[in-house]
Amino acid sequence: MRIAIVGIGYVGLVSAACFADLGAEVYCVDVDEAKIQRLQQGEIPIYEPGLDTLVRRGREAGRLHFRTSIAEVLPHVEIIFSAVGTPPDEDGSADLSHVLAVARAIGAAMTDYCLVVTKSTVPVGTYRRVREVIEEEQRKRGVEIPFDVASNPEFLKEGSAIDDFMRPDRVVVGVDSDRARDLMTRLYKPILLNNFRVLFMDITSAEMTKYAANAMLATRISFMNEVANLCDAVGANVSMVRKGIGSDARIGSKFLYAGCGYGGSCFPKDVQAFIRTAHEHGCPMRVLEAVEAVNEAQKHILFDKFERFFSGDIRGRRVAVWGLAFKPETDDMRQAPSLILIRALLEAGCQVAVYDPVAMTEAKRHLGESVRYARDIYDSALDVDAIFHVTEWKAFRMPAWEVLARSVRTPLLIDGRNVFDTAPVEAGFTLLQIGQ
Repeated sequence: MRIAIVGIGYVGLVSAACFADLGAEVYCVDVDEAKIQRLQQGEIPIYEPGLDTLVRRGREAGRLHFRTSIAEVLPHVEIIFSAVGTPPDEDGSADLSHVLAVARAIGAAMTDYCLVVTKSTVPVGTYRRVREVIEEEQRKRGVEIPFDVASNPEFLKEGSAIDDFMRPDRVVVGVDSDRARDLMTRLYKPILLNNFRVLFMDITSAEMTKYAANAMLATRISFMNEVANLCDAVGANVSMVRKGIGSDARIGSKFLYAGCGYGGSCFPKDVQAFIRTAHEHGCPMRVLEAVEAVNEAQKHILFDKFERFFSGDIRGRRVAVWGLAFKPETDDMRQAPSLILIRALLEAGCQVAVYDPVAMTEAKRHLGESVRYARDIYDSALDVDAIFHVTEWKAFRMPAWEVLARSVRTPLLIDGRNVFDTAPVEAGFTLLQIGQ
């Protein structure tokens, strides 16, 4: 099959590389000429384990092409995916300007039938606006070319996106025609030969499914963070509580880990957009409003623990921050708890050294020269009053605690992900965690 994917960001590039690896001929389209040139030269603009290998293999096989024009690729494809960004507007709603710009370009250039699939996370009902824009552009040209619109929301986790794509627990597809359903069946069959887990539904339900899924996961995180804060107050251990409730088959153990808040490109903006959509339809989502408020407050919990430990005497103190990306196996720092923490520390007059195995270059875009960029965790910890563990990279799991204890000025470890056990305590550290 021949397909195009417009918007070569995280979702677009991963999807394109995976489809090409499965044998499809894929045209990647993006208006960013510099990005397209880098990709044509074999440079990968994002970090995702295994993606560079997949992209190289697709290019060498002649199945992965990079272009800047939708009009150039439309005559060659049966399906065109829109995977452009939908950043939040000031009121929290999703900005659909890029999605509708893609629809306009398709309507202005199409010469034969194609299936237009929205892969971006968009509010419920967006498919109608996409269809209207394409029809409007056709009317301007005085043509009436058949096309279909579909929804195929992504459920990729940064750090394991390729495996998620190749071995999905489900593929959600919203269609309203047999022709669209047949095309999407052909496209996904190679992935799901033995167990065809494509869930076909109406387009409105597919658009709703993406938001509802992310909102549920965000709700579990905020719920456990509130439980953890209560555990701190009453002397319970949130890790034991998590095991106790996670053993219930009706609940399960996933996304029940207490921490310092969720970040990234999906949960924060999708929860906000879902709340906004609900208000627009007169159905306020009070639970989700609380989820968002709890998460924003949770991002300050590490700073609060630090300030309480020193009874407010923190100006001039030196600290180390381990982990800058919002989660391991990515360099994505959008809405990362580390940024909230670091900015609070700087405002309080602290000197901050940071280290992340992957996100150091990205950190410089956000933090500039306001912090010291350490060579490794040991360099970051020299003569500091506290170490903050913010992102649970595996590289941080088993340091030489005795060496660190001799390097720091104050042996204080504030663990925002509840990863460490007794080893740092045995080396002389005071260990502060979330809810235990």
